[in-house]
Amino acid sequence: MRRRLAAAAALALLAACSSPPEPARAPAGESTFVQVRNLDVITEWDPGKSYSNELVAFQNIYETLTFWNPVTKKSTPRLATSWRASADGRTWTFNLRTGVTFHTGRPLDADAVKASIERTMATKAGASYIWDAVSSIRADGPSTVTFTLKYPVPLDLVASAGYAAYIYDTKAAPDLTAWFQQGRDAGTGPYTVARWQKDKEEELTLKAYDQYWGGWNKPHYNMVKYRVVPDPDRAWQLLQRGEADFVERLNPRLFSRASATPGVRTSERPSFQTAMLLFNTAQGPMKDVRVRRAVQKAIDYRGLIKDLKGAGSPTSGVIPEGLMGHVPGRTPTQDLAAAERLLRLAGYGPGGRPLRLRLTYGEGDTDWRLLATHLEATLKPLNVTVQAIAMPWNDQWELGKRRGQDIFVMYWWPDYADGYSYFGNVFHSGEPPVFNLSYLKDGELDALLDTVAELTVTDPPAAQRAYEQATRRVLDQRAAVALPWVTNYQRAYLGSIQGYVDNPAYSDVVFVYDLRPSA
Repeated sequence: MRRRLAAAAALALLAACSSPPEPARAPAGESTFVQVRNLDVITEWDPGKSYSNELVAFQNIYETLTFWNPVTKKSTPRLATSWRASADGRTWTFNLRTGVTFHTGRPLDADAVKASIERTMATKAGASYIWDAVSSIRADGPSTVTFTLKYPVPLDLVASAGYAAYIYDTKAAPDLTAWFQQGRDAGTGPYTVARWQKDKEEELTLKAYDQYWGGWNKPHYNMVKYRVVPDPDRAWQLLQRGEADFVERLNPRLFSRASATPGVRTSERPSFQTAMLLFNTAQGPMKDVRVRRAVQKAIDYRGLIKDLKGAGSPTSGVIPEGLMGHVPGRTPTQDLAAAERLLRLAGYGPGGRPLRLRLTYGEGDTDWRLLATHLEATLKPLNVTVQAIAMPWNDQWELGKRRGQDIFVMYWWPDYADGYSYFGNVFHSGEPPVFNLSYLKDGELDALLDTVAELTVTDPPAAQRAYEQATRRVLDQRAAVALPWVTNYQRAYLGSIQGYVDNPAYSDVVFVYDLRPSA
């Protein structure tokens, strides 16, 4: 982790080369990188619609025009080598890298970039909203793309997004949607799909793309495998036996052991990943705002942070520190007396009607299990029973979209390194709800959020004030969510691996091409 500066500098140097050397073919033999996850990898194969866990693989398969650098906290070159914006911020021109091909064999050019982004915009799915400011895209020759905007936004930052910014070959098949759903890809990245086994432990295998523009003349991994192992003890055993190279999530006990184990490296750093308990504002007992406020106040925030043992930090507001929209001085605290008063007012609590709440969370996440255990113990004396259900992510999400729970527990991280998606995607009205899993419908909040993107460029102080107002509305007036912690990433990986950098803008992604395997 301490090599982040050197790794980022090397990445920037590589990206700055507008005429890369002729790509070398992937080296002979098999060098495989195995990443262990506790959740399913693939939810959606279409890069224009992707909006979930597949980020960890897609960032190794697909590429974007730009890339967010965690050291400079700015956009750096990726498929675009340079760009410029007009004085009014409404026209952006990107110059493309030459010599790049899609995994289908077709060359990357301005027409392909235009077609890719226009198709993603047309899907109106996932994070396609990031292009809402775009009124037109023009290919100015084979290597130049110009975007005309309806209002100014930081398009270089938008183009680095972890979702909806992928550039892909729209000519890969006549029915592109059906073609993708068979487990195929059409990216430009260093790896391409070799095998997909839905619902299997070894769910996804990638192989090196021979003609990758970055070349293969240095030591690289030839294969990437993603294994789904919900049990953290078993994940740790796989790492110890050398059957896994990287475990993205361990419980505090195992992370402490990993930190003291010879031959194993650990990485710990703050993230943009926020833990959220989304309350069902549409139906059931939590439709009553008094019940929602009671649960907010009942959570033992300090106890959770203590028991997480370094895996989480206190929240303040909705947006984590380091991004526009963060509101300091809003760290939540427990108030059981207020929780009991609110429950009594709603007809529940000690001496009132018993209250039963259904809570769902992703299986294999010991931090969520800890949260559920805390909440069960805290609410029981208040005559509230919490039914906590651990589920595979895809199943939990489908149930959530059907409004099938009272409390939906999930992590949220930004679509790109900006605060908007914490509100615009999670609390803006929308049907189907997608990730608005509190089902909040608030016209006043929607109108406020609709101003933020432009204000971020034209009047940052006004944008910050809008975020502060939105924070009060979501947390205080509507009580749609509780935010118990911001995750501190705690990774464990084999000591022989060189070059790992944890980038908070791309949650849980290991950029495998940048790693150096052991000899």
